[in-house]
Amino acid sequence: MTRARSTSPSVSTATAPDARTVGLRQRPRRRFATVALALSITAALGLAGCSADPLAAQYKEGSDKGYIAGDGSVTSIPADERGEKISFSGVDENGETIDSADLAGQVTVVNFWYAACAPCRAEAPELQELNEKYSGKGATFVGVNVYDQAETATSFNQTYGVTYPSILDVDSGSVKLAFTGSVPPKAVPTTIVLDKEGRVASRILGQLPAESILDTLVRETIAE
Repeated sequence: MTRARSTSPSVSTATAPDARTVGLRQRPRRRFATVALALSITAALGLAGCSADPLAAQYKEGSDKGYIAGDGSVTSIPADERGEKISFSGVDENGETIDSADLAGQVTVVNFWYAACAPCRAEAPELQELNEKYSGKGATFVGVNVYDQAETATSFNQTYGVTYPSILDVDSGSVKLAFTGSVPPKAVPTTIVLDKEGRVASRILGQLPAESILDTLVRETIAE
């Protein structure tokens, strides 16, 4: 009996942890592993769901381009499927107020842009040509500058010969908000054609793929 007492020292308690202690140590790890797995699955599904979207692809890429460029895709909406009229207003680079209410009854081409955006610079001459073509013939062109102040916008206009006005939307963002659902966040440039009732008739996401495409969209909308 003396031997039995001497051969049961503290070794067994040091090498065989109590089952309750093991459970307390392991449960948080199991919970953490479960949460991590769930988050991984959610992230994977999210990426898979937007991988075909060129806008989402550039968001994930994290590039420093300063703009999110579309692929030049064109969306045209039949007259009987268009949404509600879009109302907007703002002050342009010359301090003049532009209100969509004053444009009622004519087709309005709205181009979202800013000076440092390379596709915006590339398409500016084409937009100006169409502005001149349709001036007084049923269509009005209006720019929406989403980033610059008046001095920068005016300098851009002088460089590229742009004569139509642009609302400076950088401070309020009210025009971008009015077009929510039609203009994806940070999708610059985007060009919207509004019909005579102020509804979105068509959209070009990204740089104009060709001047003739916007020309056709404007002409057909005027003819409605």
